[in-house]
Amino acid sequence: MQRRFVHLLQRNANHAESFRSRFDDVQDSQHPEAVTVCCSDSRVLQDQIWGNEEPGHIFTCSNIGNRVVQRTDTGDVVSGDVLYPIAHTGTELAVVVGHTGCGAVTATYDALTDGVSDAPGIEHCLDILKPRLEAGVDALPSDVERAEAINRLVEYNVDRQVEFLVESDDVPESVDVVGVVYDFQDVYSERRGEVHVVNVDGETDVETLKREHPDVESRIDRLWEY
Repeated sequence: MQRRFVHLLQRNANHAESFRSRFDDVQDSQHPEAVTVCCSDSRVLQDQIWGNEEPGHIFTCSNIGNRVVQRTDTGDVVSGDVLYPIAHTGTELAVVVGHTGCGAVTATYDALTDGVSDAPGIEHCLDILKPRLEAGVDALPSDVERAEAINRLVEYNVDRQVEFLVESDDVPESVDVVGVVYDFQDVYSERRGEVHVVNVDGETDVETLKREHPDVESRIDRLWEY
């Protein structure tokens, strides 16, 4: 057996020991307070971002580029993994979590500007991101440096995913949709690991957001007003 997997099993043994009684109330059903959609990045630890250690509290989804969109034969729809807790478990908060230096956004940016080729499964994911980032790429200042361009597009991508959820007929108006960026590269501040709110139900103006949500005012910030 590969040594790395043995180590994973050892860590699971510790997990099982400490979580033994924590499943008592959620064995037969779940009613998570929020569904979060994060990027599939090993540096983005979904539950630990929120200090969550309780089973049943957060319905976590992850994919390349924190997408809420699923492509079907009849068009683009809200991804089933995101929609499930909203439609079936009473969840009324959806949080789209982008992150600084996102590889999926970087790859999409490169695909739109230079053209890149990758494995079909990865290209499929990028093809879903492309039409949502294309206008953002076109709107970038001509003198913007690459790293800043990527982080601006991270916000832009979060905005587009939030927009898709807000405008979808499958997502009830009672569901709050929040877009955030997780920063571990000192882009927004020197507090690595902090979440910054960039979008609430489609609103992106920082001053408006601070006025309407004073309880999280210190966490509201944006790199890019476009």
